[in-house]
Amino acid sequence: MEQFVKIIEFENEIEARLVAEHLKEREIPHLLKSYGDSAYAGIFQTQHGWGHLEAPKRFEDEILTVYDDLIGR
Repeated sequence: MEQFVKIIEFENEIEARLVAEHLKEREIPHLLKSYGDSAYAGIFQTQHGWGHLEAPKRFEDEILTVYDDLIGR
């Protein structure tokens, strides 16, 4: 199994879900990791964003292209 690396940090869940849905359609393996923790009342999401996306390094360019096409940053 390939090692997953952090590729994108998201500001909100909407961005994360939108990108993840497009990656799923392209059959690109990925994981979404939220920084939310109910024990800390969302303090990490306020300071660090919603969360991030991890995937095998070999998909990084394709994932960043999808992200740029959808989010445009």
